[in-house]
Amino acid sequence: MKLFEMIKTFKADEDGAVTVDWVVLTAAIVGLGLAVMLSVRGGTEGLATKISEALASMSVQ
Repeated sequence: MKLFEMIKTFKADEDGAVTVDWVVLTAAIVGLGLAVMLSVRGGTEGLATKISEALASMSVQ
């Protein structure tokens, strides 16, 4: 009888499903962050190069 109760409790427990939901949500957020980073990477590198060149060409008096 105790085994039947344990199986019934295990079947009703939804903690694992919630964990899977959070893992999927976290993976989606990480994927979105990577996509944004890759899409703005070229622009930020170009801007950093222009700033570096401008600073290098300035003279301090």
